Amino acid sequence: MLDLDHVFEFSRNLELNLLVLLPILVALEAVLSADNAIALASISCGLEDSKLQNKALNIGLFLAFILRIILIITATWVIKYWQFELLGALYLLWLVFRYFTKKNQEENSEETVRYHSFGQVLVLIAITDLAFSLDSVTAAIAISDRAWLVITGATVGIIILRFMASLFIQWLKEYVYLETAGYLTVGLVGLRLLLRVIDSALVPPEWLMVVLTLSLFAWGFSQRVTDSPSNS
Repeated sequence: MLDLDHVFEFSRNLELNLLVLLPILVALEAVLSADNAIALASISCGLEDSKLQNKALNIGLFLAFILRIILIITATWVIKYWQFELLGALYLLWLVFRYFTKKNQEENSEETVRYHSFGQVLVLIAITDLAFSLDSVTAAIAISDRAWLVITGATVGIIILRFMASLFIQWLKEYVYLETAGYLTVGLVGLRLLLRVIDSALVPPEWLMVVLTLSLFAWGFSQRVTDSPSNS
């Protein structure tokens, strides 16, 4: 016979998780998605057609969602191996290096470097989100050890990320320094992961990362393209 006390206790725990932990996990995903969103927006902007950009974000983020679920399910195993964080750190730092290298080439040639392969963009979007997820998933499982709850937070986070990326695609065209500011924050996340691999005592406090990120984004939004001195 079913024990009603256990049913009521489970119900109360479920309500507590939904009312308290879920909003925290969703907020965490939203906060950690800003630099991720601008990186994904910049990658999708490598495609000339705006319809292809949206299609790349939709399919790429669906693939990213699948990879996130796998990461969450295997998180307690993954975090035991520093090699995963090292690969994530090196990948994010490679993205930054690649961005500034291409930016220098564009300035010298006065031509925008585009991606010629739709599949390449999909892979880059999925892997980039996975690299960022190493940080956010680790933080999420520290808040709750219930996989379904973390997965729910990640699902909402992916939806938020999709809309944020669309906004950033528009903003990248409007603000002079936004893309550079975004990639500098990507570099911060990569360095943070790298420092955690080397020695966790070297990892800067969370408040400092937030201050640096907000400062970079404030600079990124400081000048519109129409406000450029060359247009004045």
